Amino acid sequence: MLKISPKFVSAVQNAKSLAELFPMLQNAIELEHSTIPPYLTALFSFKANTESDIRKVIHSIVIEEMLHMTIAANILNAVGGCPAISRPDFVPNYPTHLPMGIGGSLIVGIEKYSLDVVHNVFMEIEEPENPIEFKTMALAATEATYKTIGDFYRALQAKIAELAPDELPGNPAKQVTSSFFSSDLLYPILTKTDAINAINVIVEQGEGSEVSPLGTDDELAHYYKFEELYKGRELVRDPNAPNGYSFTGPVIPFDPSNVLPLYPNTKAEMLPEGSEERRLLDSFNQTYSNLLFGLHQTFNGHPDNLNNTIGLMFDLRLACQKLAEMPFPGQDGYTIGPSYEFVQPTTQL
Repeated sequence: MLKISPKFVSAVQNAKSLAELFPMLQNAIELEHSTIPPYLTALFSFKANTESDIRKVIHSIVIEEMLHMTIAANILNAVGGCPAISRPDFVPNYPTHLPMGIGGSLIVGIEKYSLDVVHNVFMEIEEPENPIEFKTMALAATEATYKTIGDFYRALQAKIAELAPDELPGNPAKQVTSSFFSSDLLYPILTKTDAINAINVIVEQGEGSEVSPLGTDDELAHYYKFEELYKGRELVRDPNAPNGYSFTGPVIPFDPSNVLPLYPNTKAEMLPEGSEERRLLDSFNQTYSNLLFGLHQTFNGHPDNLNNTIGLMFDLRLACQKLAEMPFPGQDGYTIGPSYEFVQPTTQL
């Protein structure tokens, strides 16, 4: 399981007011966002019209991470805080540790899709505290002094239940909803019960429950979706298996030759000034920064802007696909990866 610095859980547990939870909920937003660039890069690294089964799985996880980020922002708004999205320190400098010291020695980079990345990074990010034993790999030892992401979210639930009034103090007009997401999953956070239930959505979609690999939406949790990709088989109900499921479903094919050779952890400064390659990467980073600006505006009083902001994801995909097909200057055998570097946004509401 991923480890989290215990000071963050302690900070939640020791909070005496809702205002003291503001930075912790901001950290939650940053954590949910930090997984999106690595997952998107893996998704965008396939050659056109290949690996459709794998694409569908990763795409579904990216969408749910966006949902979790939105839920965390809604909760922060509901308790009276203000999400901060459009700023340089919001963006991880990949390769990096995850926010709040999560993952211990785990380094998360920007890399092409591979089974090693799925197993050693993505499954590590999403691994629950007690994975259900359809898996065969041994669990990594975790020092007792560390906490888990689940501990962090459960501490937030308990503290909101303790400190918050039944009707939360935030401005309801800042709550974000969208037809892009089911109203059972993304809804206005108006009461502390709403906040507690919304945190359950985040945890169970990522980890499942202790008795089922399914989340609150009856879909496989992220950890088990990635495990399907790693094992190359769908996880299906199996009454003869000890835990009711087994990796005996349809094969999920994967041909490594369908993955473009993206240079890992590309940075704009690696490309020649004035070159077409640099121009395109700068354009990608501009679109990414505009996306963050749009999300900042969405979460700070303009909730109707969400669908337009999500539309920038398609622009990112097109730019990344162009980069991924361009030879990397001076790096034989590699193409250019995205870099997700913050620049001053140019978009306006």
